Amino acid sequence: MRFAQSFTPALLLLAAGVAQAASAWGFDEGSVSVVGRKSGEAVKEKLNARAPLSKPVSLGSTDTLKLSLTAKDNGKAKRPHQAFLLLQEQESGLEAPFPLTVKENGKAVAQISHKDLPVQLLAATKPLKASVVLASFGSAQGLDAPVFELKIETDPNVPPPAYEKPLRYGKKPEIHHIFRPDPKSPPKVVSLFFTLAVVGTLPALLIGWFTLGGNLNHLSKAIGAAPLSHATFFGSILAMEFVFIMYYTSWTLFQTLPVIAAVAVATVLSGTKALGEVQSRRLAGER
Repeated sequence: MRFAQSFTPALLLLAAGVAQAASAWGFDEGSVSVVGRKSGEAVKEKLNARAPLSKPVSLGSTDTLKLSLTAKDNGKAKRPHQAFLLLQEQESGLEAPFPLTVKENGKAVAQISHKDLPVQLLAATKPLKASVVLASFGSAQGLDAPVFELKIETDPNVPPPAYEKPLRYGKKPEIHHIFRPDPKSPPKVVSLFFTLAVVGTLPALLIGWFTLGGNLNHLSKAIGAAPLSHATFFGSILAMEFVFIMYYTSWTLFQTLPVIAAVAVATVLSGTKALGEVQSRRLAGER
């Protein structure tokens, strides 16, 4: 007898817990109707949370779909925290929720027309899957029940809505880069022409030098006064020409610039002393 008395409260608590865990959201008095703006006629169908309608519901370009139901929590009319009609495009899985206007007694209603639908759903080729979603805080299980399929009918006199799929990040096909070929030297004929043009001016340069007075007899005196400066200055000029030839034939710009900088420094330092020696002989009246 004492065992039965001590076991009875435990059974009552267990039964209460099972009843609380078994509570779930549902709806009653559900219906969907399509009202035509021009005709004013309404096509009404009753909804069942356990089985969707066997035939799709058609929504024309001038029609308005109205969904009404009474939300219930464990059989009692109640206002849920979330209540909406979910339309889903079956091929891509794109969803569009439409909230239900719910009163405190659980009565909910929603109205949808073509202008409310996104262009992706208007361009769907198959009927849209319509589901009623009810949920709230607490232990009650939410409801996500397919109730019918919605077929979108467009006006044949109006062009269908244009829609381009957005660019999404993902695996792309392999890209094979085609680089521009390396720059090449001008044709040998052009190079030979300008080489001959430069070489052809050398006789005129030598004739002018001897005519104006090259003072070759001062060569030994100049080399004796500043041999290192004159030799370095003349060698730097030849080295600079050699650098330009190498750049023209094989060197790159980044290979040429450091060498040019080094040769230029040698030219400036040696040329200052070499030309200073020439200036001293000119001031002495020897030139």
